Order: sequence, then C-alpha cells, then structure tokens
Amino acid sequence: MYSQVKVLAGGLAHIPVIIGFFYLILTFFNKRALKFSQDNKGNKPEVKVAPIKAEPKKVSLSNSAAPKPAKKKHADVPVNIYRPKTPYEGTVIENYSLLKEGAIGRVNHITFDLKDSDPFLNYVEGQSIGIMPAGEDSNGKPHKLRLYSIASTRHGDNFEGNTVSLCVRQLQYEKDGETINGVCSTYLCDIKPGDKVKITGPVGKEMLLPDEEDSNIVMLATGTGIAPMRAYLRRMFEATEKEKNKWNFKGKAWLFMGAPKSANLLYEEDFQRYLADYPDNFKYTKAISREEQNIKGGRMYIQDRVLESANELFKMIENEKTHIYLCGLKGMEPGIDEAMTKAAEEKGLNWSELRPQLKKAGRWHVETY
Repeated sequence: MYSQVKVLAGGLAHIPVIIGFFYLILTFFNKRALKFSQDNKGNKPEVKVAPIKAEPKKVSLSNSAAPKPAKKKHADVPVNIYRPKTPYEGTVIENYSLLKEGAIGRVNHITFDLKDSDPFLNYVEGQSIGIMPAGEDSNGKPHKLRLYSIASTRHGDNFEGNTVSLCVRQLQYEKDGETINGVCSTYLCDIKPGDKVKITGPVGKEMLLPDEEDSNIVMLATGTGIAPMRAYLRRMFEATEKEKNKWNFKGKAWLFMGAPKSANLLYEEDFQRYLADYPDNFKYTKAISREEQNIKGGRMYIQDRVLESANELFKMIENEKTHIYLCGLKGMEPGIDEAMTKAAEEKGLNWSELRPQLKKAGRWHVETY
C-alpha cells in the first residue's frame, strides 16, 4: 500500500504537466481569435439610422435672423458687497425735490457718500441698492429693506466715483379713509444731509447695458422708473463720463417717458440738453397722461406712444444690436404688451413668440415693481 505521503507526492508531480497542457490549449484559441479579428477588420455591417426630420423654423423677425442667445452673464459685475446683517452706513450728501410747481406727489433725488466703505461699495449702471429704514415695525422688529434702482453712473453725480444716487417717490395710498405713507420712501424723502443710512448691495444683472458702443437702446419708463435710464443716458452723453469710461456711444438711444403732468417730468433739463447736443443719437418721446390725448380721445399713456411709433420701433428691434429696457410700475406691463402686440401684427409678427426670443437673446430687460 502507498502511504499518504507517497500519494500526495505523486499528485504534486503531475501539476506541471496539467498546467502545460492548459497553456497549449489557451495559446491555440488566442491565435484563432486574433486571426478572426484581423480577417474581419473593417467589415462591420452598416447600421442604418432613420433621418430625424427637423421641425420647421418659425419666422420671428422679418428681414433678419432670430435673436442670438446672450453671450455672457456679466460674471465680473459686483453683487452683495454689503448684506442685511452687515450693511454699510452711508452719509447723506444731498436730498432735493425733482418736481416743479403744480406736480403731483413727492419725488426726491438723494445722494449718499460711499468713500468710507470698506470693502468699497462699487456698482455699475442698471443695478440697485437696498435701504434699511430706521425704526421698527408694529411688531417691534426692524423694518425690512427695500430695493431702489440706482440713478447715477458708477462715477456718481460728481464724477469722482465715490457716491450713489437714488430717485425716490413717496408712496401714499388710502386705506379706510386714511392716507398711508410708505415706510421706506417716506424715510428717504425726509432724511437730511449728514444723516446716516444703512445700505446693502449692489444687486441685479437684469438691467445692465451691453458692452458694444454701437448698440441701440430703447427705454420705456414711467415715474421713478426713469432712474436706470438716467444713469444710461449720463453714461452715453455726459462729456466727463465719456472721457472716464473710454466708451463712446455710437448707437441710437430712444427714451419713452410717461408722467401724469409736465411738472412731473424728471431730469427734463438734462434730457433736453442731450437732444440738442446729440440729435443723431438720442430721441425723446413723452406721454403726459393728464395733459395729452391719444387717438381715441382718452388719456395719453406710454403704450399709446409705442403704437404711434410702431414702424420705426420695430425696424430697430429687427436689428440684433437693439436692446429694450422697461422700468416702472408693474401695472405698465400689460399696456406695453398690448401695444407691442398690435405693433408687431402690423409687421406680420407674433409678439407672444418674439418677446421670449428677445429675452433669451439678452435683449429684453424688465424691472417693474
């Protein structure tokens, strides 16, 4: 009989033989597989894919291509340098009325000193800042901040680059036979030079001007919605601004301005000066609701002026370099939409399709409140 040791030794002696046998089999099949792969290389059967039918393109603008998508999202624009928990306390430099005798309501131009802000509170045209009114509400909590469109250029009204200005209308409304004054707007209209005010921001990238000097800018504003438009126009037409910006506006700017009375027109002297100095680059159309009548005999509103200028306006919109800016009370939007719808129909266009295309292309800018 074999001992267990001899059996084990005999079994181990056969292992190399078995491994060699399997190695020969593996080598044989690998060579067969490689030969098959080389013989059939490049002979893959074509897979036929049914062509995808392209949807018919919708014609949006006559005599021009559809609006191109917006380029960049202004990543370098300053945002939220100061927040509600850590506001900057700016000093009031000036606060004066913008209205003439016989005007309705109360509208003030207010300027704040920014030179002591650290980090510096810089901004660009078309942005807003937040104001935190002093005092507490009925529940004993601090008043919430309100946002206001900036009315000055980045260089400020003094061109020294260390101030910011607002255009503020005091909010008033009737409730149960009592006149209610807006908290923040009244606070701002009442503050005096030397007072400290808590400021946040800046915020907003919706209303920024394009970089191209040959852009066309259509502006639709009512009341204090003129604030960003004032900043745009100063950037375009003030000699000192042009020198500081190294930005020479070569396009056409068209301002549609709505007001209840002539005495309520804001920054009128500046706009008239721009008209005189730059007649080829600036057009100014006013709608004075309580002093003028539309074609139907009713009050003249900004949407009526848009309808009157439909052909010229849409010629500008057909140009891909044209941007439209809308700012003022939210109630103005339906009227503007109705006017633009009618104006578009006269050109064989569909405004409900065109407006979102303009928005997507970064050419339709709206800030209403």
